[in-house]
Formats: sequence, structure tokens, C-alpha cells
Amino acid sequence: QLQLVESGGGLVQPGGSLRLSCAVSGFTLDDYSIGWFRQAPGKEREGVSCIDSSGGNTKYGDSAKGRFIISRDNAKNTVYLQMNSLKPEDTAVYYCAADTVFGLCVLKSFRGYDSWGQGTLVTVSS
Repeated sequence: QLQLVESGGGLVQPGGSLRLSCAVSGFTLDDYSIGWFRQAPGKEREGVSCIDSSGGNTKYGDSAKGRFIISRDNAKNTVYLQMNSLKPEDTAVYYCAADTVFGLCVLKSFRGYDSWGQGTLVTVSS
């Protein structure tokens, strides 16, 4: 059974940093691409970043470019999202998901991401 568990969310001041973790089980990171998405209250779900199954290809949404870094630790079967220079508009529930359908690292379509974690809340506020 595929499972993804996010952690690392919390309250942080503007300009601060957080590192989110996505621990996966039931498969390895070499099997599927992993994406990070977020959804703020009253807003549509947004693609933040993704990393493909080889670990060699990453993508970032416009809001994440230059501030967020995605990485993975194969030994721990965990994908990380390092978030720096956080802004109040980064406040959202952050989800990780596995593309088990197409195996692609994409952010504009959710069609392939059929396994999702429960989400972790990030609040950026002074």
C-alpha cells in the first residue's frame, strides 16, 4: 500500500525558513515522481515543485523559484522541500503526491498524482 506522510509545517515569521518532509512507504523514490502542492483557503491547488524518479529532473512553480529547493534522500525514502524567504502568501496546506500513472514530474496537471499525503499546514505570519 502506497503511503505518503508530510511533516515539518508550522508557524514561521516572514523571511524565515522551514523544511517539509514527505516520507513514503510501499514504494521507493526510484519508482515514481514526487510533487509538492499547496492549497490556501479559498484558492485553487497549486503546484510548488516536483522531482522525477531518477532524481535528476526538478521543476518549480513560479512562486517557488529562487526560494524553495526540492531534494530527496533515497536511503530514508523521503523527499524534502526547503522553503526560504517565506512570505505570508506562502501560507497554505502543503501536500506531497506520487505520480503513479504517468511517472512524470509536472506541476500544471494533477492527473497522474493519485497517491496523496494528508498535508501539513504552513503559516507565515508575524
